[in-house]
Amino acid sequence: MNNKTVIVTGGSKGIGESCVRLFHEHDANVAIFDVDSEAGKKLSDDLGERCVFIQCDVADGASVRHAIAAVIGHFGSIDVLINNAGIVSYASVTESTEEDWDNTIGVNLKGPFLCSKYAVPVMLQTGKGVVINVSSVQAYITQERVAAYTTSKTALLGLTRSIAVDYAPNIRCVAVCPGTIDTPMLHEAIKLSSDPRTVLKECDDMHLTGKIGRSDDVAELIYYLASDKASFITGQAFRIDGGLGIVIGGSQRD
Repeated sequence: MNNKTVIVTGGSKGIGESCVRLFHEHDANVAIFDVDSEAGKKLSDDLGERCVFIQCDVADGASVRHAIAAVIGHFGSIDVLINNAGIVSYASVTESTEEDWDNTIGVNLKGPFLCSKYAVPVMLQTGKGVVINVSSVQAYITQERVAAYTTSKTALLGLTRSIAVDYAPNIRCVAVCPGTIDTPMLHEAIKLSSDPRTVLKECDDMHLTGKIGRSDDVAELIYYLASDKASFITGQAFRIDGGLGIVIGGSQRD
């Protein structure tokens, strides 16, 4: 990744932060896109040289255009785009408000569309690039009352295939589908429960690995897929989910 330029959306915490730190460690120039300016600036300042924070609402076209232009102005090129920014709302279809639906679809699906729309042409100027979309295991299976989230993460697989097909052979595009990962988003979610400790234990137990994943686990996979070692991989989705959802319902494990 020496001297390559990497954009990480939602890069101030969780999986995004792990990606920022890992790519920076491997000598990449890293641009953090996030709405959380305090966390984003702190991370950028911690890493120092070759890292810049750019406040960006990925669901807003003007904000994305400005952020992409800032990256070009700062680093001169774009080699890897990691569409990681995401939010979750808890509601069924009938419970969802239009505002909640639009916000979730806006960040999780429109965001990757907009970032790709403006980053891919820059990549093509140098001949090649990689787009990695962070989807979810819930593109395959789902829990209750996450209709907008599941819809957005499932549709992201279609966007992944479309980018891979439309811009081959110059642009590779892949999706990564994490299971339950130890991130601030997870802990914010389980706080909604009356017994967060029990919910966290249930999260561990539902994975065949007997534990939830770490954001660093996902970042390592993303790093590999972005590297030249994965040059023959495109258009695919990779589950990194601790075996979540592959056990036949009702079966017991000793």
